[in-house]
Amino acid sequence: MKSIHTLAAVAAGLSLSLTASAQEQATTASSTGSHRPIPPSDQMFRKSIWRQVDLREKQNKPMFSEGKEISRVILEAVKRGELTAYKNDSLTSTFTPQEVRTNSSYVDEAVKLSDEEKAAGFSEKDLGGGSDDGWGTPAPKKSGGGSTATTKRQPKLGANGKPLKDKKGKIIYETVAVAPPPPPAPVGNEYRPKDLYEMEVKEDMIFDKKRSRMYHDIKSITLLVPSTLPTNISGIEKPIGTFKYSDLVKVFRANPQNAIWFNAENDAQHKNLADAFELWLFNSYITKVSNAGDSRLDDIYGGAQQGILAAQQTAADLVEYEYNLWSF
Repeated sequence: MKSIHTLAAVAAGLSLSLTASAQEQATTASSTGSHRPIPPSDQMFRKSIWRQVDLREKQNKPMFSEGKEISRVILEAVKRGELTAYKNDSLTSTFTPQEVRTNSSYVDEAVKLSDEEKAAGFSEKDLGGGSDDGWGTPAPKKSGGGSTATTKRQPKLGANGKPLKDKKGKIIYETVAVAPPPPPAPVGNEYRPKDLYEMEVKEDMIFDKKRSRMYHDIKSITLLVPSTLPTNISGIEKPIGTFKYSDLVKVFRANPQNAIWFNAENDAQHKNLADAFELWLFNSYITKVSNAGDSRLDDIYGGAQQGILAAQQTAADLVEYEYNLWSF
């Protein structure tokens, strides 16, 4: 009887241990952004892959339909407080909604003279009308608070804070310096959703040995400001924010009227964006595969053109690897 109680206690202890381990594993997996995490014990093969998605491509246009662009859905969810933006795909530090708005905005440049205007003899003082009307006649003075005086007269105050007076009882005035007004703040303009047509998808390509199939386990999606926009004066892609895929699925499911994959053949069969990602209804090309140097393909192979060729070869190699797993 004593041995039976002992076996029961051991079995209960093992059950509690396995339950705690499963809970800990699930929590760790969900923190990576995965919507359907695969236990590490079931992973026979895993490779992290970064893909670039151009929403202007024909296959991707259903995710970028007029008024229901995926970029619009994401940014509006951030503004409503439904979605958290992260600074990078490590998903450790976050952006505030105001920082996301700043990242998705551009600043109007100050009006400057072109090289042709400078060669014609114009100077910066000629901007905004200059000192004359172009024919030698002085330009009319601007009205309404246009003074540029750097000094002003004001009553001189005593130690008690009251104006000082002379022997005749008149208030004594003094001339004090006035700080020039600060320059006007640059005007910020938010990009239109149609301008934000580039995304980066990070996924883990995992072969699940328990179910004997390869899975594309999306971890995060990064919204980018394209480098080709004229208003992006930096000339490089700028991340607006990175979002956990598990969070995006919740937002897409909660907004079925806007988060749609547009079916051009049948308006009754539009799909949710979460289903579109699940069914892989978009086109992309590989830009990076996990490596020791954390380098992109175009950096490894020495140029953008070589990087595109390497992306095609990498995609073919991954398909061949999956085929070989089934063959052998």
